[in-house]
Amino acid sequence: MKYVVVLYDGMADMPVAELGGKTPMEAANKPLFDSLGKKGEAGLVKTIPDGMNPGSDVANLSVLGYDPRQSYTGRSPLEAVSIGVNLSDTDVTLRCNLVTLSDEENYEDKTMIDYSGGDISTAEAKLLIDAIQEHFGSDIYEYYSGVAYRHCLVWHGGTVDLGRMTPPHDISDRVIGPYLSKSENAADLIRMMKESYNILKDHPVNKKRIAEGKRPANSIWLWGEGTKPNLPLFKDLYGLDGSIISAVDLLKGIGGLAGMSTPTVEGATGYLDTNFEGKAQTAVDELKNGKDFVYIHIEATDECGHRREIHNKVKAIEEIDRRVLPIVLEGLKEFDDYKIMILPDHPTPLATGTHSTDPVPFMIYHKNNEKQGVDTVTEKTAAATGLYFGSGAELMKHFLA
Repeated sequence: MKYVVVLYDGMADMPVAELGGKTPMEAANKPLFDSLGKKGEAGLVKTIPDGMNPGSDVANLSVLGYDPRQSYTGRSPLEAVSIGVNLSDTDVTLRCNLVTLSDEENYEDKTMIDYSGGDISTAEAKLLIDAIQEHFGSDIYEYYSGVAYRHCLVWHGGTVDLGRMTPPHDISDRVIGPYLSKSENAADLIRMMKESYNILKDHPVNKKRIAEGKRPANSIWLWGEGTKPNLPLFKDLYGLDGSIISAVDLLKGIGGLAGMSTPTVEGATGYLDTNFEGKAQTAVDELKNGKDFVYIHIEATDECGHRREIHNKVKAIEEIDRRVLPIVLEGLKEFDDYKIMILPDHPTPLATGTHSTDPVPFMIYHKNNEKQGVDTVTEKTAAATGLYFGSGAELMKHFLA
């Protein structure tokens, strides 16, 4: 038996006027997804435990069958592990975004123009993070470059008692002052954020980007604090050798800590320009090379939700159907039996541009146990079946049963 999860990050949504009152799932042309739904089962699952923030970290841990209330210690440690940072028990890590802020004189008066630094490339970002490390690096603070706009700060001997370190994607187009932590423990971190603007705004990388008509990545933004995690191995929990296919450091970090393979896919970016076919083929190759379980994480739907790109979110769903599912399903034909589950980790409603805690729809297709399913898989049709799981761990046990 082979098991495949295709995770459309942030796909679930609410009706959108520009889509004729439909959600992106309802508006998208997704014939392969729906064909599986006709012969599978659909329902809803609650991926975010009560009282926890609906981050992709918590949600993906849940979908993978972990209890975030026991295993979650913060987002940034997962990303730090994925880029090879060795953490001690006294280290605190923070996610370090490269962002685009407006040019008001006072930092507090600036507006969050772009939480992704104008879609900055990994190569450009490394030069900016190197400049930040050169300026702020010490025995206490160490900055590490990651992928695109996503980077990491390790604070040796730090604290997670920092007040509210707001995720930048939660405050797009808002003045940032009210969202800067007022905690005394965070004062040094806020100071570095403020000083980073003066370091980065005239950096050659940003001057070149501005000359090319691109947005400058002119500030760092620190958030997502956490400590060294202790995650049980996926194989110990479920008896399966697994792989995670993702462009995102967060998912690679989860995979590494869970003892799963995390192969690199050339051209995987986390947005609509990602190498969809490469991710699908890598997943098939992992199965053919002996893995029992693959988790294909696709970020584009979430990014489009954060950016409130209505038609691009629909397009992302359609691109997965057109460029990922055919390769996966063709590769699975050689196996006697398999199951495939398709779902988002959390909603990222276009109306808000940020995550919500609502239950999400899922679809499970079992090759040797076809069912009478739903004509199309959407938030509404999944809810109408009455099948509901109160946690991702419950759903994973059901999927693997």
